[in-house]
Amino acid sequence: MNPNDGVKVNHKHTAKHLVLVGGGHAHLMVLSKLKEYTGRGHRVTLISPSAYHYYSGMGPGMLSGFYHPGEIRFHIRKMAEDRGASFFQDPVIRVDPAKRALLLQSGSRIKYDVVSFNIGSDIRQDDIVISGGNVLPVKPIENLLKARELILKSFPDRTADILVVGGGPAGLEISANVWKLLSDNRISGRIIVVCGGRMLAHFPDRARTLALKSLRERNIDVLENISVRTLERGKATLTDGTTLACDIVLLATGVKPPSLFLNSGLETGQDGGLRVNAYLQSVSYPEIFGGGDCISFQDNPLPKVGVHAVKENRILCNNLHIMLNGGELMRYKPQRNYLLIFNLGNGRGLLWRQSLVIEGRATLWLKNYIDRKFMRKFQLSGELAEK
Repeated sequence: MNPNDGVKVNHKHTAKHLVLVGGGHAHLMVLSKLKEYTGRGHRVTLISPSAYHYYSGMGPGMLSGFYHPGEIRFHIRKMAEDRGASFFQDPVIRVDPAKRALLLQSGSRIKYDVVSFNIGSDIRQDDIVISGGNVLPVKPIENLLKARELILKSFPDRTADILVVGGGPAGLEISANVWKLLSDNRISGRIIVVCGGRMLAHFPDRARTLALKSLRERNIDVLENISVRTLERGKATLTDGTTLACDIVLLATGVKPPSLFLNSGLETGQDGGLRVNAYLQSVSYPEIFGGGDCISFQDNPLPKVGVHAVKENRILCNNLHIMLNGGELMRYKPQRNYLLIFNLGNGRGLLWRQSLVIEGRATLWLKNYIDRKFMRKFQLSGELAEK
């Protein structure tokens, strides 16, 4: 079968092994419907470094305390096991596509008939030399919980110097929600955002203006068109030689796919993401699929925004079922005009869609409504009872 045709899959029904690597946004529908796979005699295995998957869109709100952890995560281990799947808490470090096998960090080897990857992204930090200090990339989202606990524990009686590196949406939301965390807990602190270029450089000027105004009204310093060169314990050195005191550094410097696919010799896009066709299927191996930030869409590379992973849910759920049982594959048609809303940490949100830019309390209410509706759909394992 040519993976670029990918329209019709014909084969006799036999029991097969489906492996899901990662329990991210694009795999949630598959996980919720696992009985449709296991009920037909197929074996399903979920492999993930964690028993939980945290929803990135609500991560900054967890950092500030707007949400508790149970509100923003899915218990993917329980979700899988309750529906007849096996679970391995172990990272995949290599794919052997010729032998249809996965090598895990523990040394275990898992064979598959069909495999799908939804392993998210890593934070870029290639140009920063890090030699010490409390430096936390903002992904995985669990790091935001670590940052919250570190801030609350470390500064009962002295000023906190918090450095946020990155001027994109993550840098905006993280710095704004650190401010809320400090303010709500009466911690004296200084927050500095080092943007590299301009803050929200790829957004309309009105969005940039409103974001900068919101931060500067709360005495959050924003340094544009300058970058961090080195991070040591308690000190950051910028590209112009300036040094900044920093007790905690949060890296929000953009994302890239994990190196798994490059290291495994699979065909990738320029960013190292698994190269897939319109069916979210590897262009080289039709039994390999992927979704979310870890893929590179062959027709046109997609922005790394959560809306794509959420929309890919239905496509992956259908196409993995078809690869196991036969039928017609479904194309993913990316949504071009999507809505983004950023949590500004002060009870207000910043909304952007095409030419529309709105800042206010109603926009944060809308974001909270949309996010909680998505969570309710897939929180099927008692997550809200957890703290």
